[in-house]
Amino acid sequence: MLRRLAVAVVALAALGGAGFWLLTEPKPLSAAEIPDHPGNAAKGELLFWAGGCASCHAAPGAKGDDKLVLGGGEPIVSPFGTFHPPNISPDKTHGIGSWSTLDFVNAMKRGLGPGGEQLYPAFPYTSYQRMPVADLVDLKAYLDTLPPVATDSPPHELPFPFSIRRGLGLWKLLYLDGETFEPDPTKSDEINRGAYLVEGPGHCNECHTPRNALGGLDFTHHLAGAPNPSGQGFIPNITGGKGGIGDWSAEDIANFFETGMTPEFDSVGGTMVDVQENIAHLPASDRAAIAAYLKDLPPLDRSDGGAAATAD
Repeated sequence: MLRRLAVAVVALAALGGAGFWLLTEPKPLSAAEIPDHPGNAAKGELLFWAGGCASCHAAPGAKGDDKLVLGGGEPIVSPFGTFHPPNISPDKTHGIGSWSTLDFVNAMKRGLGPGGEQLYPAFPYTSYQRMPVADLVDLKAYLDTLPPVATDSPPHELPFPFSIRRGLGLWKLLYLDGETFEPDPTKSDEINRGAYLVEGPGHCNECHTPRNALGGLDFTHHLAGAPNPSGQGFIPNITGGKGGIGDWSAEDIANFFETGMTPEFDSVGGTMVDVQENIAHLPASDRAAIAAYLKDLPPLDRSDGGAAATAD
C-alpha cells in the first residue's frame, strides 16, 4: 500500500513538473514576424524620451549628455525584492550591443532575454508590448548610436521563490497578452496618439495604476493612483476623479510636461522630475496629445480614497 502511494506521489509530482515546464515555456516571436523595416534612429530618439529609458538605465542624478550613458541605474526596491536595472548601452560584452533586432523585440514585447530567459516585469514590458514592432526597431536603431559602457550591473537581490525566473511564465499567462495598441475609431487622432504614448512607451500604468497581490496591474483603477513601490507615499491619480487632476485643463497638463510647473505654480517633485524632463523632449503636439487623452479618461476616484493628487 505504501509502495503504491509512493508511486502515485512520484507520478503526480512528475506530471506537475511537466505541466509547469510546458506552461512556463518561453514564447518568443520568430524572425518572420519582424518586418523588413530599416531602423530610423531619429524616430527612435523620440521613443527613447517617451519611454524614459534614461530614468532607469542612466546613473542616478544624470543630467544632459550623461542621460545617454546607459550603464544601469538606481536599484528598484519592491515588495518582491531589489532589482538592478541592466546596462542597455551598445557595449557588446556588458550591454546589448550583441543583441539582434529580434532579441530586442522579444525583450520588449515578450519579456524574454536572448537565451529565452524570462525577464522580470520590473522592466515594464507589460506596457512596451503595446508598441508596434516597427517602433521597437527604430528605438533599437537609436540605442545603437549611444556610447558603449563597459560595466556590469549587480545581480538582482530576490528571495525564493521570486528568484526562479521560470515561474514568470505563469505570471505572464495572467498579465502579458501580447497585444499591440490599436487606435479607437471613435476617438480623434490626437486622443489616440496620446493613448498610445501613455499606455505604450510612456508606461504610465506601471506607477499610476495599483497592483494586486501578484504584482499584476489592477485596471479597475486605471491610472487612479497607487502606493509608491518604494513604500514612501502615493503615486497620484491622473484621471479627472476625486483626488485627481480634474481641475487641470488640457493646456495645464501640456504646460506641466513642458515646464514642470503645476497650475498652482508649484514645481514637479520626486521621481516625476525625470518623467517631466523626458517628456519635455517630445514635440508640443505629443504633449498636447497626452493631455487630451488624460482629459478623456473616465474619472476615477483616487484608488485609496486619499487626498488630492500632487506633482510628486
